Amino acid sequence: MDLKGKRVAVLTEEKYEDLELWYPALRLKEAGVDVVLVGSRPNHVYSSKHGYPAKSDRAISEVKSEDFDGCVVPGGFSPDYMRRDPAFRQFVRELVEEGKPVAAICHGPWMLCSAKVLQGRRATSFFSIREDMENAGAVWVDEEVVVDGPIITSRTPKDLIPFTLAFIKAL
Repeated sequence: MDLKGKRVAVLTEEKYEDLELWYPALRLKEAGVDVVLVGSRPNHVYSSKHGYPAKSDRAISEVKSEDFDGCVVPGGFSPDYMRRDPAFRQFVRELVEEGKPVAAICHGPWMLCSAKVLQGRRATSFFSIREDMENAGAVWVDEEVVVDGPIITSRTPKDLIPFTLAFIKAL
């Protein structure tokens, strides 16, 4: 699939889940997408849960939703750090409001909760944040990938193939 000309933000912070960041990022690059790693600081090296480094290209304060065609929110503990920053929450909320795909996996939907974009939407996640998602207004389901409008969610790394394919299709 040729997605040249598309630009996607992959959000990163400390303790991201390795596969949930790198698998979509590499598959998107393979499809011709300009993948931009966005963290709280530019050119900062973030460590994953398993110690693998990810160097941010841009800081969240430097990016605008209008410059991107979509966004991937990996899981791990990183979404808990991301959602503390209003700029991350605003970026995700604006992308959803613009109808651009936002894909969140595992604990990534914590960002969707904090961005207040789940009200009335079907979504999934790692089972331990089900109540957080329901409290944010989501209709939580246990499925490998759920697409509801621009929001794409999955449960765990075992769902990465359908998750990434759904995001690529949405792009």
